[in-house]
Amino acid sequence: MEYQKLTLNNGIRVVLLQVKTPIAHAGLFINAGSRDENQDEHGIAHLIEHVIFKGTEKRRSHHILSRMEDVGGEINAFTTKEETCIHATFMKEYLERALELIADIAFNSVFPEKELNKEIEVVIDEINSYKDNPSDLIFDDFDERLFPNDPLGRNILGKAEKLKRYKRKDLLTFIKNNYHTDQMVISIVGNVTIKQVEKLAIRHFGHFSANLRNKKRAQALIGPPFNNSQKKSTYQTHCIIGTEAYGFTHPARMSMHLLNNMLGGPGMNSRLSMSLRERNGYTYNIESNYANFSDTGIFSVYFGTDKENLDKCIKLIFKEFNKLRELKLSEIQLSKAKKQLIGQLAIASESNENIMLSMGKSFLVYDKFDNLEEVCRQIEYISSIDVLETANDILNPEKLSFLIYSDK
Repeated sequence: MEYQKLTLNNGIRVVLLQVKTPIAHAGLFINAGSRDENQDEHGIAHLIEHVIFKGTEKRRSHHILSRMEDVGGEINAFTTKEETCIHATFMKEYLERALELIADIAFNSVFPEKELNKEIEVVIDEINSYKDNPSDLIFDDFDERLFPNDPLGRNILGKAEKLKRYKRKDLLTFIKNNYHTDQMVISIVGNVTIKQVEKLAIRHFGHFSANLRNKKRAQALIGPPFNNSQKKSTYQTHCIIGTEAYGFTHPARMSMHLLNNMLGGPGMNSRLSMSLRERNGYTYNIESNYANFSDTGIFSVYFGTDKENLDKCIKLIFKEFNKLRELKLSEIQLSKAKKQLIGQLAIASESNENIMLSMGKSFLVYDKFDNLEEVCRQIEYISSIDVLETANDILNPEKLSFLIYSDK
């Protein structure tokens, strides 16, 4: 599968992957997220994502919500630390309807104060739901301690006391300062032609004035390693062990993905799952995660367990860390790890929506999209020495931080 691309006069990039299916997917990716907020804008990127559905210059909220659903389609949006995405799924004949609607809410939202105030209460309720779930809350808490006093460490949702102070002008200011047209990508997967896409993209996005980015994000600043325990009213003890990892352009990022998948990826046969859950029955949920950003990343291991088993779990985790730091993988072990990761990626690539989302994100970061075959080649190129060096760098005990929630 080969993609086709073009660039509008205002700098917006458009990429199409043509597939023979009656269902199409389209998304507008904007290289702006919670990391781009000033100190007095915490939570505003995510709030904007909510309020863009509440009215434009020509549509009210119910018109926006009904526009795609009336023809059996869907429209949604999400915010991460580095991007905002508005995306839709629909029958291919409604491509223009989808693109016109996405353009309207991205560029013409009016953010009525009444709707803004209502949506602030919705976001506050979302924040409170996280506070009720320690297995989610601990990740935000860990990030904030890992990158203290840096916007990358702040949670995406914001805080209630700040959200209540935001007015319409604050949202418009953030958009003006961060929604740059040369940092936008329209990603489309469907049975449509590049000529159709070009015509519709020019019609609905081409007339917006260019707003080009003239500065780079500040380098993320990591804090010193920490070991923190907090008293929480929870049945389980929750723990995260982690550190800074590699960004999007780091040469070791693929070996980091492989290492993470071996340790605690989605497979039940991951090293940590086999050790803590299968052999010892200490935990129901054990996982490792690797989140990478433009200039840095976060590696973490999370588990929940009975408080009497906390130290036993940590000991077993470090036993697995040490194996990977001290013992080079055999050819059989390395081959098995690669096949497992490649298989997972191949299954994910069966979803055209996943491809659309991956393609849009990839163009934001690299201005290209590697197909499954190219990604597999990169994985096959990883050596056992690469994994060993990555393990010694990332799993170094002197770099690792701890955060524990417990009722004791």
